[in-house]
Amino acid sequence: MDVIVAAIALVVLALPLLLIAVLVVLDSPGPVFYRAERVGYRGQRLRMLKFRKMRADARGGELTLADDDRLTRLGRWLARTKLDELPQLWHVLRGEMSLVGPRPESPSFVALFADDYEVILQVRPGLTGYTQLAFAREGAILDPADPQGHYLSAFLPQKVALDRLYASHSSVRRDIQILRGTVATLLGKPVAVDRSTGALTPRRRPSQPGGGGPTATRDGSGDAVPGDRSQREAQSAPRRGA
Repeated sequence: MDVIVAAIALVVLALPLLLIAVLVVLDSPGPVFYRAERVGYRGQRLRMLKFRKMRADARGGELTLADDDRLTRLGRWLARTKLDELPQLWHVLRGEMSLVGPRPESPSFVALFADDYEVILQVRPGLTGYTQLAFAREGAILDPADPQGHYLSAFLPQKVALDRLYASHSSVRRDIQILRGTVATLLGKPVAVDRSTGALTPRRRPSQPGGGGPTATRDGSGDAVPGDRSQREAQSAPRRGA
């Protein structure tokens, strides 16, 4: 199914992909694609293909903020719409990735949760999955003062738990639900992921008492998910279990 869908998608999207490639070159000098070093299926290294979003001479951490000054004008749009991920259909066609699965992580992050990744890496990484849905706004809510520290303490443990949940209970039915949730998220209707069961529900953003702005988003199990930057001080450490 992965290979057939990826082949059809690459044919249907050939012109849009070509247009984006041309726009990347016109927007800033440098290559069309960027390869991110990731850990893939069964621990094999995966040089994950993306459209380049940053200036060719960009330096710094590997995490990308929504207002990252390294992003090009087109790159901001690609990051917001997730269209920079489309070239990964090539990895799906080659059997290196799946349409749905755990999101491939950097080797340095995988090493921090080696036992968990013994389970996670037994299934192919995916273009979309639980973590992509649960953390669709990751770049907007990472702490700009210390994005890596915030990611390691508040994001990565939850991602690992969700990816392990998927790897332990993967099924075609779950994949179809995740694909539906992905379409809904891309259409502006984000979903929440239950940390215990993986059930997907429409995401609600409760307001503060007195009619204030949105607080930390909650998933279907009631676990707090990192929310807007103004709420970070009130966040507690996330659970690792799933």
